[in-house]
Amino acid sequence: MPKKDILFLNACVRGEASRTLDLANRFLAQIPNAEITCLPLEKLGLLPLDRARLHERDHLLHEGKTDAPFFVHANTFRRAQWIVIAAPYWDLSFPSLLKLYFENVCCSGVTFAYDEAGCPVSLCRAERLIYITTAGGYIGENNYGYTYVRAVMEQFFGVKKSCLISAEGLDIVGNDPKAILAAAASQFSAALG
Repeated sequence: MPKKDILFLNACVRGEASRTLDLANRFLAQIPNAEITCLPLEKLGLLPLDRARLHERDHLLHEGKTDAPFFVHANTFRRAQWIVIAAPYWDLSFPSLLKLYFENVCCSGVTFAYDEAGCPVSLCRAERLIYITTAGGYIGENNYGYTYVRAVMEQFFGVKKSCLISAEGLDIVGNDPKAILAAAASQFSAALG
């Protein structure tokens, strides 16, 4: 059986103290036959696409230099079969580092292209997204972070299967965070199936 090429995007800026990272590590340990590339987003030195960086990107693309260091994250992303994201629920969404990451990997000519009708066509191998989050309160209908990531993954990168794993209510007085995190593991089988 060939190994699954998994890209793990760690947007948990609290490091080992992160409950989201704890849940993600538990999930990753359950994936059989996996080759996992872990990207701790806070250590990547990600920069927004300002005018100078857009000019550099456009110049490199015009020259056909899609293997330039500028595109290292886009090329790593392009090769992954599964994308696993660990992002705590912040401000109805996720930490801004995750948006910066997507800003850097959404690159026409590297991770997607446009067809004659102007629709994005994936140049990636990704077939599955697993989005893992935790929240101090309850998310309910307001999971705009997962909604955004799922839309990008489906529309630009052709991902057909996505799954949300969440543990909520961790900071509510009277709740048992350890029990909530343990119960969230029941969501693993759906994500692995």
